[in-house]
Formats: sequence, C-alpha cells, structure tokens
Amino acid sequence: MVVDIASSVMLVATLPLLLVGLLVGVRADDHARWVRTLGNRAAWVAFIFGAAAAVLYVTTLQQSQTYVAISLPVQLGKVAVQTLINPLTIIMFVLVSFMGMVVSNFSVSYMKGDAHEGRFHKWLSLTVGVFLLLIVTNNIWMFWILFVLASLSLHQLLIFYRDRPLAIIAARKKYLFSRVADVGLFAAFVLIVRATGETGFAGIAFWMQRLHGDFPASLQVAAGLIVVTAILKSGVFPFHGWLIQVMEAPTQVSALLHAGLIYTGAFLLLRVSPMITHVSWTWMVLILVGLLSVTMSSLMMMTETNIKESLAYSTSAQLGFMLMECGLGLYSIAVLHIVAHSVYKAHAFLSSGSVVDNFRGPTLQKQKLKQTLGRAELAIVISGVATFGVASIFGIDLRGQPTLLTIGVIVAIAMSQLLLQALNRSGIGTVGLFTRAMVLSVVVCTVYFGLHDLSAYVLGPSVPSDSLQADHIPYSLLALIVIVFVSLLHIQQLMPRLQKSRFWQGVYVSFYNGMYVDSAFSQVRALDVTKVNNK
Repeated sequence: MVVDIASSVMLVATLPLLLVGLLVGVRADDHARWVRTLGNRAAWVAFIFGAAAAVLYVTTLQQSQTYVAISLPVQLGKVAVQTLINPLTIIMFVLVSFMGMVVSNFSVSYMKGDAHEGRFHKWLSLTVGVFLLLIVTNNIWMFWILFVLASLSLHQLLIFYRDRPLAIIAARKKYLFSRVADVGLFAAFVLIVRATGETGFAGIAFWMQRLHGDFPASLQVAAGLIVVTAILKSGVFPFHGWLIQVMEAPTQVSALLHAGLIYTGAFLLLRVSPMITHVSWTWMVLILVGLLSVTMSSLMMMTETNIKESLAYSTSAQLGFMLMECGLGLYSIAVLHIVAHSVYKAHAFLSSGSVVDNFRGPTLQKQKLKQTLGRAELAIVISGVATFGVASIFGIDLRGQPTLLTIGVIVAIAMSQLLLQALNRSGIGTVGLFTRAMVLSVVVCTVYFGLHDLSAYVLGPSVPSDSLQADHIPYSLLALIVIVFVSLLHIQQLMPRLQKSRFWQGVYVSFYNGMYVDSAFSQVRALDVTKVNNK
C-alpha cells in the first residue's frame, strides 16, 4: 500500500471541501457560522494534506491508482476515479490548495455579517474542492466532468451579488464561452479515445511516444479543439471582456480566479502537451493568439485607471504569455510562470487598497521623471548584458537555443524597467539608486534562471523537453515576439508625449474602452440574465 498513499492523501484532501459544499451547505445561509468555520477548516486540511502528499511523493515510491471504473457505451472507454501523480500534479495541487486556504481565511472576516455569508462559503468550498479533484484526475472523462462542474460552481461565486447588473452580464459572457469550451473539449476527447483507445492522460502520452509515421488527422483536429478550449477558458484577447468585468464579485473571488482557476486552460494544455508537440500548426495558433493578447492587454492596461481592472488586464496579458510559452514548447517555464503569477496576483487583489496607496506616491512625483527613448535603449542594453552574463553562468547557451534567446530578451526588457526607474530620475541620489537597481536586476535574473533550471529538472517526467518544439519554431516568429516586447516598452515611455497628439488621443480612448471588441459579446442575448441567475 506504500505505492498509493500519496494518491489516497490527495483524494482525501478534497473530501472535506466537497462535504461542506454539498452537505453542510444545503441551507447555508441559515447556518452561516457553521459553514464558515467548517469551510475554513476544510481549506486548511486540503493544504496540509497537499503538502504531505508532496513530501510522500519525494520520499517514497508513488504511482497512479484506479479506485472505481465504469465502462461507457459506443467505444468511449471508461470513466474512472483515477489519479495521476507526477510533479505537475503535486505543484498545481499544493499551489491551488494554498490559494484556497488564503482566500478562505481572508473571507472569514471579509464576509462576516453578509446576508449570504453561508452561501458564499458553500460555493467557495465546492469550487476549490472540484478544481483540486480536476488537478489530480488521470481519466479524461472524469476530467471533463470536473472541468464543467468547476466552471458552474465558479459561476455561482461570480454572480454572488445578484442585484448587480454588470456582474450578471460578465458572468453570462463567461458562461457562454465556457459552454462552447465544454462542447469543444468533449468532442476532442471523443476523437482521442477513438484514435488511441486510451482514456487516461498517462496512457495517451505513452501512446504518443510509441507513434511512428504520420500523425492521424483526427488527433490533429482534437489538438485544435483543445487549443480553442484553452483560449476560451483563459480570458485572453479578444475573449477577455468577462475577465475584466467580474470585479463586481467579492474581492477574494477575483483573487481566487486570477490566482488559480483562470489557469484551467493552461493546465489542460500541460496535461495534453505530448499530443500538442506533434501538431505544429497548433503551436502557431498559441503563439500568435498569446502574442496578440500580450500586446492588446498591455496597451489597455496602460490606459486603465481602475486598479482592479488594471490587474485584470495584467492577468489577460500574462495568460497570453503562458499560451505563447506553451506554443514555444517551453512548458516548464509556463509552469514556473503560473506559480509566480499566482502568488503575486493573489497578494495584489487581496491588498488592492494598499496597491492604490503604492501607486499614488509615484504619480505625485511624475514631474521629476525624464522619460526618453535613449534611456530606454540604454536600459535594455545594460540589462541585456546582465541577463546574458547570468545565463552563461548557469550554462544556458542562449545563442544555440533560439526560443530561450527570445525569452532571455524578454527577461532583459523586464529588467530594464527596474533600471529605467533610476535612469529617468534626476537629482541627488540618482547614482546610488541606479546601483541598487542594477544589483536588484542581477539578483532577479539569477533567481529566474536558477528557477528555470530547477523547474526543468523537477518537471522532466511531466512535460515534454524544451527542445521538442523549440527547434522547429521559425526565426521570423521569434523576431516578431522580440519586436513586440521592445515596442511595448517604447510605447510605455512615449505615452505621456503621445497623449498630446489628437490622433493618439483617439487611439488612447480606444484602448481605454478595450478597442470595443467586447461590445459585440455584451449584446449577445443567447442566455437570459434570469436564467443565468437560476443556474
């Protein structure tokens, strides 16, 4: 029984959350104190058990287990309670259970006294519990069922304040996108089972490894459907509107969404990454859609004045970046990105009041800044030298790995932002500030490449090697990625000047309004608001 103890621990970890959501929360508002207390304790149990499972995975021999299996008709295989224990599962389980615990703790005081406090904790527990089960499962049919249930339970949190029209409209758009994604994913799984005869992610990956010859057309269609599903679930441009507008829900719902549940699409791609590597045109779709979302969401974020909506645009851009990383075949970096972004975004939303205070200080000092393109380019050059120097210390040959070279340039551009804060200032202390910024840039670079090596080593059994797709990405596409990121930095520096031009004032307003692309989705009447409320 030693070999299956981690699987059992991870399954048991989800049970208290599910019990609170399904049983204790039947008349939640009538017993709000009990639901709140039990829900918070269940969240703690999930996190502690998740951490214990991680220790067991490292210290003992583990393997996936099947507990219950039921045969399905028409050659669809079996639906089963079946676990998949690997580094990706462990990392995502610990991450989401930690976020669930943090959000639950925050909600204890935040929701205290609310008329529907019990109902909130009921749906919070159920949502986190279902999502944790989704992370653990190996069977694709059970994954699909949990995929749908997680979306439906999250929907109840998004429309928690049912008297707020904007909350209902945003939730309705997400509901529509999610149902289209559900249908697409179901069709993809049907094609996969018919072609491979496998219903487990591990079995499908093993089938892909043994494949010789041409890749079946049905699996290429399935890969395309999965990519579309991931795009619809990720809230990237142009399907980003609902992600920006769900701020009408309680703050901690936004934190849970942006720090965990929004990665459902990315997690799906990671689970089926052995299949994605065989279909090159899906890489192009992921890269181009991701790059488009990075560009548009970043520009919209620059014009946004609402702090929570600015954070939401940031999430849309980061999810686009993660899709782009998957398209580049850098799956280990995508997982690292998910972990870092999750922790940051949970903190940002839960402390959004403090974020406002932090932004107020720099705003009052704008007149002391001297933003020029020359300084931006100098910062890029300096940070580029530092980035490539640190990479060489870690033995990373950026010149021999074009995709890593591209990521290295992006890291250099990110580091240049630290240097620009010093270079754009004038007055006493500028040299000292620049020195501190330079040291901090080197430290951040060192940490990044160190974590990159660690994630590639740890996730080796879970995701394909970085080189499988990377060696086949066109140089022209990599050049386009670099041009876009360099351009975004320059636009940010030129923004104060551009606003003085009539033409750019119009462009600014368009970006402030999300380029109006979401207006079309807002007019959709496929789902009546009252029907959505009753779901």
